[in-house]
Amino acid sequence: MADTSVKIDNATRERLKALAEGAGMSMKDYLARVAEEKEHEQQLDTATAAFRRVIGAPGLLDRFDADFGGLPPAAAHHTPRAA
Repeated sequence: MADTSVKIDNATRERLKALAEGAGMSMKDYLARVAEEKEHEQQLDTATAAFRRVIGAPGLLDRFDADFGGLPPAAAHHTPRAA
């Protein structure tokens, strides 16, 4: 893939350079990672919004419990504790 240039102010460039160096990466690789992370965040936001719409449907949780038996009794969730 061909490289290109992006015009940004010096302060932003220095901030990005410091972040890239702190991550032990070139600025090119760091910006690629930031772009991937931002795309992932958008996908999660979209999925979260869809999930909230679905679980907000009237009666959905009651139908789910009826079909799948609801949550198991609390005793079935025994978690050992440290002494």
